Amino acid sequence: MFKNIPIRIFELIIRGDRISNPDRQLLVNNLKKYNDCFCVANIDTAESQVVEAIIDQRSHLLQLVYPEILQTLALHNIQLDPPSVIFPLLWHYWLPLAQSLANQQEKIGRTFIQGLFGGQGTGKTTLGIVLNILLRHLGKTFLSISLDDLYKTYSDRQKLRDRRPDLIWRGPPSTHDIDLGIQVLQQLRDCQPNRSQPIAIPRFDKSLHNGAGDRTEPEISYSADIILFEGWFVGMRPLPISAFQDFVPPILSEGDLKFAIKCNANLYDYLPLWEYLDSLMLLVPEDYTYSLQWRIEAEHKLIALGKTGMSDREITEFVEYFWKALHPELFMPPLIDRHSAQSCADLVVEISRSHVPTRIYSPARTYAKK
Repeated sequence: MFKNIPIRIFELIIRGDRISNPDRQLLVNNLKKYNDCFCVANIDTAESQVVEAIIDQRSHLLQLVYPEILQTLALHNIQLDPPSVIFPLLWHYWLPLAQSLANQQEKIGRTFIQGLFGGQGTGKTTLGIVLNILLRHLGKTFLSISLDDLYKTYSDRQKLRDRRPDLIWRGPPSTHDIDLGIQVLQQLRDCQPNRSQPIAIPRFDKSLHNGAGDRTEPEISYSADIILFEGWFVGMRPLPISAFQDFVPPILSEGDLKFAIKCNANLYDYLPLWEYLDSLMLLVPEDYTYSLQWRIEAEHKLIALGKTGMSDREITEFVEYFWKALHPELFMPPLIDRHSAQSCADLVVEISRSHVPTRIYSPARTYAKK
């Protein structure tokens, strides 16, 4: 990721020790180089007092949250390798993102709904855990909702599969209760803090019905300053039919192509749900095929613990099924390209093979600088 700041500086901040002037200047230069996409527009020309204030705020928050974040990640069995990677993650990614969300929520004066697009292994779960801690220290309440929580009931999905045998697994467009999602996000967005009413937040248990999954008891919430609405195709826009003229592996047959076109058409039904997003953040692997490698590694770990898991062949078929539904090579670039009609990404985080961010940028600002 970003390796310009020596670990010793972060250790000084966490201990509350004084930082030398050269070290502080290094932090200033580093902030100007990397973090204009989060907090201050035109940070290169910002007054020195502004930059200094950002560093002071970030340093104070880092010192406050570091022990709790370490403990919480350990409780969730989330291991960062090497462990020192947590410092640049906090400084360049988690801390400024939390501060940005808090600032945006205060500006709009109501619940802020942050969309998060990302597949398995890109860090959605870890990000949600960390944001919950950071935003609490910033005086904000936080709630995470997954697109998975909006799956149709087991019964409804069985009926859907009777009509659509190509829907082998839950997950593609059409397997979610979009009206339920709109209802929940609308209630959360419009709730009045002084007159809050209980809101039933849907939750989904993937272990029910031998892994087919079903709705479980909803979580009751009254309000939240910031909502993280995450999922593997949150915010994705349908493509023109011309995008499907050629076969793109693993879309190799007429049947595969027909399935892809149906899934693309079903995305239109999700557009009213995406309208409730105040911002959209994309977690994008540097190579989309990493998701297959990550899934294989995850299954191998489960099997090593004595749990049941899929074979490599079954995993490949599973992952390729979702590539056939919404192929990353077709759908992800237009979300980022400011010239595309499907462009809607406000922030992009590129993820390396080792699950670590390598680049964070705002497509709009990147385009404006060209």
